[in-house]
Amino acid sequence: MSDTPKTIVRRTPWPVSASRPVVTPLSPSVVYASADPDSLDAQYEGEAHGYTYAREGHPNAEVLARKIDGLEGTEGGLIVGSGMAAVTATFLGLLKAGDHVVGGDQLYGRSLRMMNEELPRFGVATSFADPTDAGAIEQALRPETRMIVVELVSNPTLRVADIPGIAALAQVRDILLVVDNTFTTPRAFKPFEHGADVVIHSVTKLLAGHSDVTLGYVAANDAAHRKAIYDTAVTTGLTPSPFDCWLAERGLYSFELRYDRAEQNAAQLADALAEQPGTARVLYPTRPDHPDHNRATTLLGPRGGNMLSFELKGGRAAANAFTQACPNIAFAPTLGDIGTTLSHPASSSHRALTPEARAGLGISEGFFRVSVGVEPVELLIEEISRAVRIATET
Repeated sequence: MSDTPKTIVRRTPWPVSASRPVVTPLSPSVVYASADPDSLDAQYEGEAHGYTYAREGHPNAEVLARKIDGLEGTEGGLIVGSGMAAVTATFLGLLKAGDHVVGGDQLYGRSLRMMNEELPRFGVATSFADPTDAGAIEQALRPETRMIVVELVSNPTLRVADIPGIAALAQVRDILLVVDNTFTTPRAFKPFEHGADVVIHSVTKLLAGHSDVTLGYVAANDAAHRKAIYDTAVTTGLTPSPFDCWLAERGLYSFELRYDRAEQNAAQLADALAEQPGTARVLYPTRPDHPDHNRATTLLGPRGGNMLSFELKGGRAAANAFTQACPNIAFAPTLGDIGTTLSHPASSSHRALTPEARAGLGISEGFFRVSVGVEPVELLIEEISRAVRIATET
């Protein structure tokens, strides 16, 4: 009788080759075999580099992390399962009961929810303040404040935080400064060069760039903070998919090309929208009429990014008509895709807020955020301008 049924389930050693693959191999293995207990000990003790169990790390996550480290000018960054996983690992890894956190009042919606509803359940107090005003952040600080969390460019109103002022406060008070760099990316801004202690990314967005992966990244300057974040991520199972890491690495190779083209498109689209009678206002950091223009040019130079926001006249009715009038542009609550997408914060990211709270942030029913892609800019300007006219002239 053939012994094939007995041996077919044995793992076949990887073929030995005198050449190597040009593309990073995909390694979906959940577990990694070691030669003996001493070898396994050496890996856990840090005496030898290797992989044991994918929840604790795997090759595709490490390859991706090192590439983003290079962009951010740091080392030891960690890939996790989503942008919110990066936020979660940071909060749970670096905070304890009795601590206090100050957040920018226009953080990503789920970050706001975590601070408002989840952290207090674990005994961590939270406050919010306007990140464009370092004085407002200072007034929100308490003796027990452990962390300040901001985005350089806020979502969705594109206000620019006073990072120099906030970083100075954090340093003097020995408070951790956490910067979510998803919007700006290291192509436009490197938070570690401006006093950040921890940098977070939703890799899902611009870095991966194709709306086909869900991943996050977090890096800390201090080795002890890196270990605390890593231990929390591993313990709570914030594991990234090897396939998503593989896809994100592939997307990252074109990141700078995509970013530059989308940024050029966004600047031209912002100028075109500002000329439309149906728009009440247009927000883009490098435009002279942006409320934080001077700070934006100081921190970002000419890099306005790929994101813009604008407000239609006519409220919700105009918003519905506008999205229906541009069917070739995805109306979807995301950003950073290679193609342009539209987001309506009042019905998506900020729907949990009261109308009064949204109005306080400058988010009306006619307010849209545009994640500009790499399409020919003439097509974008033509279609979006036409949709504005249809929505506001009826």
